[in-house]
Amino acid sequence: MKRIYISGPMTGLPEFNFPAFNAEADRLRSLGYEVINPAEINHESADDWHGCLRKDLASLLTCDTLALLDGWQKSAGAHLEMHVAHRVGMGIVIAREVA
Repeated sequence: MKRIYISGPMTGLPEFNFPAFNAEADRLRSLGYEVINPAEINHESADDWHGCLRKDLASLLTCDTLALLDGWQKSAGAHLEMHVAHRVGMGIVIAREVA
């Protein structure tokens, strides 16, 4: 695992759950991983959900591994990201279990 994409719930959560994404990105980076964080990609975006997801999927495809945050099961975007990652043969892990 070298380049990890973080996936999880955003829509309907306070601050779009960016604090959880950013905390996990910091933790993974401290372990030496290169991290792609959609909270950083879309931080100041004026795009709608579909526009953000398009950017996110393009970034996801540059990674080796998908790391799922808690609550990903309730996210339509995370489900799609997981499906894409699975279909293109990426590793899929639970973010908090990455060491």
